[in-house]
Amino acid sequence: MCGIVGIVGNQDVAGRLFDGLKRLEYRGYDSAGIATLHDGEIERRRAEGKLVNLAARLAESPLPGRIGIAHTRWATHGAPTEDNAHPHIVGDVSIVHNGIIENFKPLRDALIAEGREFRSQTDTEVVAHLVSRELEGGKSPREAVAAVLPQLHGAFAVAFLFRNQPDMLICGRLGAPLTVGYGEGENYLGSDAHALASLTQRIAYLEEGDWAVVTREKIEVFDRDNQPVDRPIVHSGASAALIDKGNHRHFMQKEIYEQPVVVAQTLQSYIRPVEQKVALPDMGFDLSKIERVAIVACGTASYVGMIGKYWIERFARLPVEVDVASEFRYRDPVLLPNTLGVVVSQSGETADTLAALRHMKANGVTTAGIINVPTSSMAREVDLLLSTHAGPEIGVASTKAFTCQLAVMAALAVNLARASGRLAEDEERAIVRHLIEAPAGINAALAHDAEIEAMAHTIAQARDVLYLGRGPDYPLALEGALKLKEISYIHAEGYASGEMKHGPIALIDDSVPLIVLAPSGPLFDKTVSNMQEAKARGARVVLISDAEGLAQAGDDAVATIEMPSVHPLIAPLVYAVPVQLLAYHVAVAKGTDVDQPRNLAKSVTVE
Repeated sequence: MCGIVGIVGNQDVAGRLFDGLKRLEYRGYDSAGIATLHDGEIERRRAEGKLVNLAARLAESPLPGRIGIAHTRWATHGAPTEDNAHPHIVGDVSIVHNGIIENFKPLRDALIAEGREFRSQTDTEVVAHLVSRELEGGKSPREAVAAVLPQLHGAFAVAFLFRNQPDMLICGRLGAPLTVGYGEGENYLGSDAHALASLTQRIAYLEEGDWAVVTREKIEVFDRDNQPVDRPIVHSGASAALIDKGNHRHFMQKEIYEQPVVVAQTLQSYIRPVEQKVALPDMGFDLSKIERVAIVACGTASYVGMIGKYWIERFARLPVEVDVASEFRYRDPVLLPNTLGVVVSQSGETADTLAALRHMKANGVTTAGIINVPTSSMAREVDLLLSTHAGPEIGVASTKAFTCQLAVMAALAVNLARASGRLAEDEERAIVRHLIEAPAGINAALAHDAEIEAMAHTIAQARDVLYLGRGPDYPLALEGALKLKEISYIHAEGYASGEMKHGPIALIDDSVPLIVLAPSGPLFDKTVSNMQEAKARGARVVLISDAEGLAQAGDDAVATIEMPSVHPLIAPLVYAVPVQLLAYHVAVAKGTDVDQPRNLAKSVTVE
């Protein structure tokens, strides 16, 4: 989602602000801007589209100044135009904002009634007007911000630059992440540690309702009651080097190919090979008391939850509910005692999932989080942090985070099974062996990249694509369809294969590719029967299976992708690879923006 960077520096800051925005590109955005203070005036450069456009503006008209704020915007209120791009300037104040001000309409209407003129369609400009009005009434910048923040409803992170304050930025957060950074003779603020990595490793995370005054010499933090508070300064550990694509054409391709390594790294944190056990970090609760599991996530992460449901119910025999986070609170779920609430998120900042986590905690539910960013809001708030070790994922469409989340979900399922007395020692030893084999299975799947690329040109001509799977392959079908939609903009749907005859088969004709995920095993024959029903109606079938499955049904497909023969437990990790590669190569064939697809953001910090 939107990104914020601010510097109170001892030298010109525009170049370093731009560098911070480059680090935030992975979040997704559609406009960008920088404002600095120079000779008592706020100067600003903004541009629609990618940062290359802002760079051109800065080259034509450089921005001097030793203090400034910068922003990448993902449009919510108002189209992605230069007029709506941040920073906004009203009177003596400039603002950047991440999030949504939910009550902006009545606030805007009241300000217009006072005679104030708006130059954008954004909710953000309302905040700038409110602060400017307080300044005009005689308040100091601190007093003005302290008076305005309680008036705002929603989720936001904001930063303010003032025309008459060459040594001060003020920032605040509620429901959206914000970090302050400590330097030598200068200080910083940013959306996350990654944005500040080239500036400092000494950071503090603002908590809910906090606001801060950032000067060259110090940072003062206040809570929502305007009382001074100390937030611990920690070492961020974020790499100061800009992440590059290496020899790969896109970040997504690079991250697909990193999966054998990062899945192995993740599993190393949970497997004790000598004891042949699967372990979790120390926890402050008794896992054997858990009687049910509620999994909440968004998008790709929600499909991890669906696969986790199959695993947990199979191995631990505990009932599992899976919810998309945006619906969870609003259906007023029944949260019973002895429930383990599990949130899954790459960023740990996804607004809907964070709100669901807080709802569960408020109702007395013990919580665990499968999270890739150990310093994120969710990671700090769950009772049990289950870290993935995927490393930074830059491509908007999740790949390596997905398979690492699956690896951790498998570890959780095994531990729940052991705690519930459902898992014998020899069974656990067998599971450990299979999990250890997963990276090799993923690597074997990657070996089929060239043939997947060759068939992608045919898929790229389609307007509609269907994916089928049974059991844990059903969520993978949903994930395959989502990947194709996200980056190629082809309409795609995933279905449980047995549901085809209950409606979707009406869509089948000879223009519709049908991607079938069917590893050999007890569900194979049923899936192939459904595949035959579609083929009889003209569907062009692409069968993804192992050697045994292809020997039985490969002749009925127009194309096949052979996967290694693996245990059903790790099959979802392996079969994720061909659907990722297929989506990637189709998008490349169509010429779309693979890493930053239109309208999408990496970290969705608004509901």
